[in-house]
Amino acid sequence: TLNTHPDAPKHVHNHASHTRATWSSNMGRRPARCYRQIKNKPYPKSKYCRGVPDPKIRIYESGAKRAGVDVFPYAVHLVSWEKENVSSEALEAARIAANKYMVTNAGKDSFHLRVRAHPFHVLRINKMLSCAGADRLQTGMRGAFGKPLGTCARVGIGQILLSIRCKDSNGVNAQEALRRAKFKFPGRQKIIVSRNWGFTKFPREDYVQWKKEGRIKPCGIHAQLIDVKGPLTARDPKNIFEHAPMDCKTPIHA
Repeated sequence: TLNTHPDAPKHVHNHASHTRATWSSNMGRRPARCYRQIKNKPYPKSKYCRGVPDPKIRIYESGAKRAGVDVFPYAVHLVSWEKENVSSEALEAARIAANKYMVTNAGKDSFHLRVRAHPFHVLRINKMLSCAGADRLQTGMRGAFGKPLGTCARVGIGQILLSIRCKDSNGVNAQEALRRAKFKFPGRQKIIVSRNWGFTKFPREDYVQWKKEGRIKPCGIHAQLIDVKGPLTARDPKNIFEHAPMDCKTPIHA
């Protein structure tokens, strides 16, 4: 109880209200369920939207990210099965979980993990005072456009969130790593094993066949398919072929 004696110091009564006001202003961020639904237009960081805090996720690739396209033929993806907002904190937590499992069970140079969703959308909060006497200071819904609170990624159904490429011997570990990363996201996700070679757009059988024919040109972690178009003078004689490798998206092999 407060001392109400007439000779007591006057600042005793104000101390409790000051403590409540300080505690309410230092509260943590809102839970992500408040911002899960995609409702309005994208609100990116710009010269009109300033003071945006940095996203929690700063590293989007880990593992052997410089390994060539022929090193890791196996690829598996974590695909979103809902249209929702995914916070940058959730992306960072999922990246840490998947990376930790792969480093422990496969080795730090035995995989390449890539985060495919980027948090460009800015979340806002209309801060409300919850201290004593706040009803005299607040104006309700007047000027309710909030201040930047954090960032999130707007994802749709079928959009890839995380991808891992590795060797076939570590495919089970990659699927388990993405399964553990699922628990960091809201909503539903599916783990889909890719038919393509690594992170390329070519099916594995076609990639192997085109590799034998000499039509594949490695380009970092991707590969370029050599076509019949273009001037012959700028080509290597080994890269001149009689027919195109594909006809209406249907592979044609020699």
